[in-house]
Amino acid sequence: MRAQPMLTLPVAPGSHLPLRRYVRHPREILVLVLAIIASVLLLALAVVELLAANDEGRSPDVYALALIFAPVLIWFARGQLWAQQRLNGIKLTPEQFPEAYAMLVDAAARSGLSYVPDAYVVLGNGVINAAASGHGFRRFVFIHSDLLEVGGAAREPEALRFVIAHEVGHIAAGHVSYWRILGTFASQWIPVVGSTLSRAQEFTADNYGHALAPQGARLAMATLAGGKYLNRSVDVDAMADRAVTEPGFFVWVTNATASHPVLLWRMHALRDRRRPGRLLWRPREPWLWGGTPLPGTYALPAMVGFQPTEPPVIGRAADPRAVGSDAAGAQPVWPPRTPVAPTTPLPVGSTDPTRAAYRPDDLPAAPLSDPTAPRSDGSSDSRSDSRMETLPEREPEPDRWRP
Repeated sequence: MRAQPMLTLPVAPGSHLPLRRYVRHPREILVLVLAIIASVLLLALAVVELLAANDEGRSPDVYALALIFAPVLIWFARGQLWAQQRLNGIKLTPEQFPEAYAMLVDAAARSGLSYVPDAYVVLGNGVINAAASGHGFRRFVFIHSDLLEVGGAAREPEALRFVIAHEVGHIAAGHVSYWRILGTFASQWIPVVGSTLSRAQEFTADNYGHALAPQGARLAMATLAGGKYLNRSVDVDAMADRAVTEPGFFVWVTNATASHPVLLWRMHALRDRRRPGRLLWRPREPWLWGGTPLPGTYALPAMVGFQPTEPPVIGRAADPRAVGSDAAGAQPVWPPRTPVAPTTPLPVGSTDPTRAAYRPDDLPAAPLSDPTAPRSDGSSDSRSDSRMETLPEREPEPDRWRP
């Protein structure tokens, strides 16, 4: 009996291409080409080693054999990984973890995929992680249970939404393709080359997450830094500030050999959306518009940093500079919104805390409302005393926004 097919979505083939061009890291393709060239050179050396070993009557080098049989090894490893998730994981369905499943369907549809990848929850044992992979024409995501706990309705669901969008972004960008992995397999053994490609792909997936779930970027980074219990206590902005104040040779080596961008640089890239994440050299900008702000003054306009942005349009009108509507899908097209650069850091109290506050703990407490005051829907607080005099209702003002 064959596995159940993936859920298909009513989108035209190739609908994922406009968004992919928009959010892909600008250095990813260049590093991909270098990784493929390096892999081909290593493969040629492996063939030479195999022929030399045959002529000399000795056993060939084990790494040379691994490169020669890489197509079979990769196919077998991917198939085994898929089987492990199917046999041990909890599959996301409309009945099993419906909130997370809805996030998965939403991310797949908005990224332009014509199908919904399979998704499984596996036991994390305290590890915060998620990944995407594939086997044949199948694509799937697996999420550690500890990360799903973070995304519970009573905690930080937007963080889980960002992570799911990040993993779906790997699939939409083609990072889990068999041929892509085969073509870059040998580059993983070359210092800096393979790891730099991996970091570029992670930045691309982060851009997917920010485009589809911008509200969860800060929460996801805080969870990666502090875990599922300390995430609400992590000052992500302070960590992003340190990206420009932590120099050194070993800092460079640590990032250059890592498969994922180091957290400080990753947070800095998600906060400053004017430029892509740095692959090899640390960020130089101490702040978005000049000097580092003083403690307690973390406040920026709403369209900067971890704040929401309109999702890019998918279709024939995908140019973000266009204004109007998408004739194919009747989707709105937003013009670019460039934030105005203030000369000094904005004080927390001078901006709307629901739109621009970076540190909610530093905001002044909201004034207590009168429990006897009428609500906008005409009802009053259930705790109010019925013997108290009811305030007169205000006459409704004319709707100035309605023609």
